[in-house]
Amino acid sequence: MGERVSFPSASGPALAGVIDLPDGDVRGWGVFAHGFTLGKDSPAASRICKQLAAEGIGMLRFDNLGLGDSEGDWSDGSFSHKVADTVRAVEFMNSEGREVRLLVGHSFGGSAVIAAAHDCPTVKAVATIAAPYEPAHVERIYDAVVERIEEEGEAQFRIGGKALTLKRHFVEDVRNADLRDRIHTLRRALLVMHSPTDNTVGIANASEIFQCARHPRSFVSLEGADHLLTEKDQAARAARIVSAWADPYL
Repeated sequence: MGERVSFPSASGPALAGVIDLPDGDVRGWGVFAHGFTLGKDSPAASRICKQLAAEGIGMLRFDNLGLGDSEGDWSDGSFSHKVADTVRAVEFMNSEGREVRLLVGHSFGGSAVIAAAHDCPTVKAVATIAAPYEPAHVERIYDAVVERIEEEGEAQFRIGGKALTLKRHFVEDVRNADLRDRIHTLRRALLVMHSPTDNTVGIANASEIFQCARHPRSFVSLEGADHLLTEKDQAARAARIVSAWADPYL
């Protein structure tokens, strides 16, 4: 069962979300951050959150600025915006009496939840799935237009059948984002999940994150999964692992 909600982003426009609610007893609450341009209804986001809800953990998944049902222009966003809006999502849930203890992030969203956790006092546990160690890893997706962005200030590129405008401030923001200190000073339980056959974000990224982190830290290899967890059982399996691991922190 999903409850549709909206809340203000850090920059003003309203963000659209869905809270996947447990049918029975609630073990705890969490927030999910989706990948680069994927949205709350992407297979990974939807399947993971629904499975976590089935396990008793209510999850808010939401569209970032200008994606899906959210207001605003995607080109006005950045990694810093994504982090700030994840914090806003936690604050929204807490204001509704649903205290968030768990953050889960997929791909680019995995980097974002590590950074956002520092500004979320209620959060006790962070789980990343296929996350890049450096947010600038996403530059590989739009590297063909980087030179034009640097010269003209913006450029269009296509991803997932969508034409999006990328601006210079986004490129500079991800290049300047440094997760090393954020990981090292996380002071929350961290679960790093990654597939050794991920051809989009290599598993070396998981090694970097894990080695940089302090205990309590855990690593789980998602054998056979691709980056987007496109097979239904892959996302559900990841969610079941997160559910069991997060139990002491809920």
